Amino acid sequence: MRIVVRGVVQGVGFRPTVHRIATSMDLNGWVQNNGSNVVIVVDRDADAFVQRLRDELPPLARLDSVEVLESDEETGIGFRIVPSSAGQRGVGIPNDSAMCDDCQREMFSPGGRRYLYPFTNCTNCGARFTIIDDLPYDRAETSMNDFPMCPDCRNEYDDPTARRFHHQTICCPRCGPEYYVLDGRGKRIACNDPVAYFAEQLDRGIIGVAKSWGGMHICCSLPTLPRLRGWYHRKQKPFAVMVRDLDAVRRYGRPDAHEVELLISPHRPVVLVPRSEEAVDETISPGLGNVGLFLPFTEMQHLLFHHFKGDALVMTSANIPGEPMVLRDSDALDLKAELYLLHNRDIVNRCDDSVVRSFGRNTFFLRKSRGHVPSPIEIGLKGQAVGVGAQENLVGAVIKDGRLFTTQYIGDGDSLRVVDFLEASIGHFRRLLGIEELDAVGMDMHPGYSNRKMAKEMAYRAGAELVEVQHHWAHAAALMVDAGIDETICLTLDGTGYGADGQAWGGEVLHATFDDYERVAHLEGFPLLGGERAVRDPRRLVFALAAKADLPLPYFEGRDAEVLLKLMDRSPITTGFGRVLDAVSCFLEVCQERTYDGEPAMKLEPFQARGKRAVPMIAELRSGVVGTVDLFRQLVDAKGTKEDLAHSFTAALLEPLVDAAADAAADNGIGSIGLTGGVSYNTTVCALVKEMTEKRGFGFVCPDRLPNGDGCVSSGQAAVALRKVRG
Repeated sequence: MRIVVRGVVQGVGFRPTVHRIATSMDLNGWVQNNGSNVVIVVDRDADAFVQRLRDELPPLARLDSVEVLESDEETGIGFRIVPSSAGQRGVGIPNDSAMCDDCQREMFSPGGRRYLYPFTNCTNCGARFTIIDDLPYDRAETSMNDFPMCPDCRNEYDDPTARRFHHQTICCPRCGPEYYVLDGRGKRIACNDPVAYFAEQLDRGIIGVAKSWGGMHICCSLPTLPRLRGWYHRKQKPFAVMVRDLDAVRRYGRPDAHEVELLISPHRPVVLVPRSEEAVDETISPGLGNVGLFLPFTEMQHLLFHHFKGDALVMTSANIPGEPMVLRDSDALDLKAELYLLHNRDIVNRCDDSVVRSFGRNTFFLRKSRGHVPSPIEIGLKGQAVGVGAQENLVGAVIKDGRLFTTQYIGDGDSLRVVDFLEASIGHFRRLLGIEELDAVGMDMHPGYSNRKMAKEMAYRAGAELVEVQHHWAHAAALMVDAGIDETICLTLDGTGYGADGQAWGGEVLHATFDDYERVAHLEGFPLLGGERAVRDPRRLVFALAAKADLPLPYFEGRDAEVLLKLMDRSPITTGFGRVLDAVSCFLEVCQERTYDGEPAMKLEPFQARGKRAVPMIAELRSGVVGTVDLFRQLVDAKGTKEDLAHSFTAALLEPLVDAAADAAADNGIGSIGLTGGVSYNTTVCALVKEMTEKRGFGFVCPDRLPNGDGCVSSGQAAVALRKVRG
């Protein structure tokens, strides 16, 4: 009998498990990696064998399909693992996974062969995607190809009873990669234990760079953080903090049960949790109500905390601002850190940390990357397509025959290096999946986006149809992919997206399918005075709203005010919900200076969360347009705490959008209302929309597997583009 298994079945201990089960059943035959699939041949009892296989899967494996076929292939005597075949490309690419408990015990066992060895891993944990150059997943197709096994590791590799039986990244201090330390000038520092030395220097207050499996972190102790902000020119943007254990998590934050599950999962993402006011000062996450915490996931990080005296380290992606994360050791020196902890194994696929927050049982991905990539999502569309995303939070998407893959987080497209990284990552996925020809390439409608040229060239080379997809339609389509539905009435709320009329949309209610969309309702527009300058300076947003509302003009006077008034009729119009929240944040004196993307609205969120709908405000809906300007006029005249004003204004702005969505849903026989876009990361906004939606008798749909923000746009583009071409 021939058994063809598809899923995550390479690099996860699947073949050793097959060998163990087959041997215990006295079966004759063999198992082989075949491209991205696994082929098993047994002489009898195929059904019983498959059932045991399902029951005894390794922790990181996943079966998508199992096909049992009649076969007269020669099995031989006994059961064996045979050399891999290139086979057919497919979908079984394994994710990186945090160090398992067995390996931790081994690494911290004095006298053991891998005592304090920072590359201790097994079939159940360690680097996978970040070191894979090609499939099938064999050592020769990874960056471990540079490290031949020593006799002791070879014995483990060949031993069917060992935890590392046919484990491709097996190694030890005798034959594996090694860490070393460089000073700020790139000179090697002699020391017996590089990780211990680096930890000691962190205790003393240095700013360092530490290389991990799929990238590098800039790191320092918490007392050093104020100095890091000046050194890294990051005045207000929050930093992620790696903590020793769950006890430390609970000192710095107040996680709920779902957030704890996320923190201890094999993915080990950065999780935004409500911060502890006693332990977290303003230097970590200034003005925010949460803090990004994560637990060690690599062997080196566990060792750092073994030697480090404190319980928390700042860990942020090592990159020059605006550029991709550093990949090569030589490039790390350009960061001008004071100390470097590096190793001699190549990073094939750089992969930033995943960042998530919890909303009930839903997981909101602010960044879907390390640990969560390249897990596919089933999609009811056949064919092959690519989406290239928007301009910010770039992620590529690839569809192959009913499965959608997203690349790791790429970055913001203002840098040509980021666009190059996007193209290379999409190309890598296409190679792993065996995609040479494409049916379609989806891209944003914005004429100035830097990845459009790449999309056009990719479509031309692949003989694919190039499809422009409106930004918010792509958001809605991604939500449909995420939720497994074909039609939605959806609030798509963000800061800015290029609209079909050439204006900056962002407060939209759409009736969407994969074939088309209708703009049901939207916020009233107001001018972005000076375009992007208004995004960077929220005072201009308040000025524009005040001018439209015939209110006294704030912040600017004299010549400056005259110039801005002249721009009222010359500037692009925005309906962006995020821009309105930026204006409210500025008006309430929460945040009047934007130093990073989304800062004013993000700093408004704690006020919204603490507030109540205690201030009377009503936004009218007329002909599908929500009266933003009049609502702002009401805010100016209202009395109350900042918290209640922020909450009441937000609720009043959402109410008519939900009304319009409910009417459209009822008219079209749709039982649920969706919410997506960058604004939906705000859990107060989500809670309000959910409450309003359910009060009107509809179900509520929000993201869970794809990012809410622009990291999902490529997925929506690919789905819409493929639907247009293949039907």
